[in-house]
Amino acid sequence: MKLRLSFFSLLFSLLFSFGSLTAQETTVMVRALAKDAKFIGSSIGGAKIIVSNAETGEILDQGFTSGSTGDTKLILKTPQKRYDNLTDEKTAGFQATLNIEEPTFIKVEAQAPFNKKQARVVSSTQLWVIPGKNITGDGVVLEVPGFVVDILSPQTHERIKSSSEVSLKANIVMMCGCPVTEGGIWDANQYEVKAILDAEGKESMEIALKPTEKASTFQAEANLDKGYYTITVYAFDPITGNTGVDKTNIIIN
Repeated sequence: MKLRLSFFSLLFSLLFSFGSLTAQETTVMVRALAKDAKFIGSSIGGAKIIVSNAETGEILDQGFTSGSTGDTKLILKTPQKRYDNLTDEKTAGFQATLNIEEPTFIKVEAQAPFNKKQARVVSSTQLWVIPGKNITGDGVVLEVPGFVVDILSPQTHERIKSSSEVSLKANIVMMCGCPVTEGGIWDANQYEVKAILDAEGKESMEIALKPTEKASTFQAEANLDKGYYTITVYAFDPITGNTGVDKTNIIIN
């Protein structure tokens, strides 16, 4: 009888211990890293992070990355060895808290930069998470390619006389918001920035925009005949393949 009671006591103890382990809260640090640049954080509105069960689609946690873009020297200029961290306590990230009771295959998605709809892209990955086994440090790092391109001029649906010169101006930054300047870390002279002008019944035109004295600002002038025009401005880095696009429409009368 005593042996039987001892057995059940041991079994109960094991089950209780196992249950307490599976009930542990599990955290996963998630970061969004702009391709050829720095981390996407508070300065550009952050990246929206969604962590879900990869098999059922259930959202386990979601939120926005916050914090700084990180240490430029560490991220871009320091040779990286195995296990070296790219981040510190101030670097932008989102700490997801998962309530899981068993090993779970998850999908981690970043929509970034979230506040710049024309530039926003989705980057994602999948991985296993074990209850109570936190993923910390750099955590899960999702690369986000591209440029943020904003057409500053002409304004949407602006009416311009055909006798007037049209000013084409665009602001171009990395996906983390880092500036593009001549001779800078992100060298404006390295990038191809052009405006494509299309109007019904007219041959498409392509005009190169040049860097100005103001950081991240590119400009050109054009003379256009009467018509309804779609203007597409793109930035392209022939070294990394980073590409960004913005569009607007104007009326030449």
